[in-house]
Amino acid sequence: MSSIEDFKAILKCSEPLAKYSYFKIGGPAQFLLEPRDADELQQVVLCCVENEIPMRVLGGASNVLIKDSGVQGAVIRIYGDEFAKVQIEGTTVTAGAGVLLSNLVSQTVKAGLAGMEGLVGIPGTIGGALHGNAGGTHGDIGQYVTSVSVLTARGEKFVRTADELSFSYRESSVNELAILEATFELKQDDSEEVTNRMKKNWIMKKSNQPLTHQSAGCIFKNPRGMHAGALIEQAGLKGTRIGGAEISDRHANYIINDENATTENVLDLINLAQNTVSEKFGVELELEIELW
Repeated sequence: MSSIEDFKAILKCSEPLAKYSYFKIGGPAQFLLEPRDADELQQVVLCCVENEIPMRVLGGASNVLIKDSGVQGAVIRIYGDEFAKVQIEGTTVTAGAGVLLSNLVSQTVKAGLAGMEGLVGIPGTIGGALHGNAGGTHGDIGQYVTSVSVLTARGEKFVRTADELSFSYRESSVNELAILEATFELKQDDSEEVTNRMKKNWIMKKSNQPLTHQSAGCIFKNPRGMHAGALIEQAGLKGTRIGGAEISDRHANYIINDENATTENVLDLINLAQNTVSEKFGVELELEIELW
């Protein structure tokens, strides 16, 4: 039987996860592993299956809130050069799961390919972006996907093609343990025009989102026909603080780590927002972030 200790070159025990998280909050992982390529990732997963070790996969950690007590089992971080490759052939783009979404946006824009410029300013990696169908006013990442290579929780690799994939608002059918890489089909356009659209989108985001603070992006999904941030603001909660966490006074659907916040502080603000909005407007706010 293989052992988790067989992977000591890529293994850290009781590793604090806060430093990997955009929120800069969260306790330690019992085991943190950073496989160097897809084959090593597969071997790690098979070892965890054999030893009945629970697994979670961490990408850019831009959309997760990790509990203060940490995570039992293995946290497998998709990171490193082998997962961060981008290949552009004509209008077809292939990107590894560890590619930063910001990097994919900049490379496609530079190549004069239209589509990804609407995703500028969204943090995290391609793997997480696909899992949660990241997007905004100008579209979602899922609309450009033609195939996704995945690894199951049993250690099996396969490719899901477009007819096997579905994407909706902040959700996708890509629910296997890990995404390895994805292929996108974009449209050729004038590089200068695409660049200008990207710059305009970036300026708009910087003007109304607290991008300079530690956060996990939008906390809640927008209810149909409404905006979660507007509801929270109308409920009078903008700027509310609990401990070191604060409902942003710039955009009420953001909770920021203003000063050594704990996960408990953030959860208290989440509960306050949900309960107050429900009482005042009869609307149930659904989380967009993942709780670990």
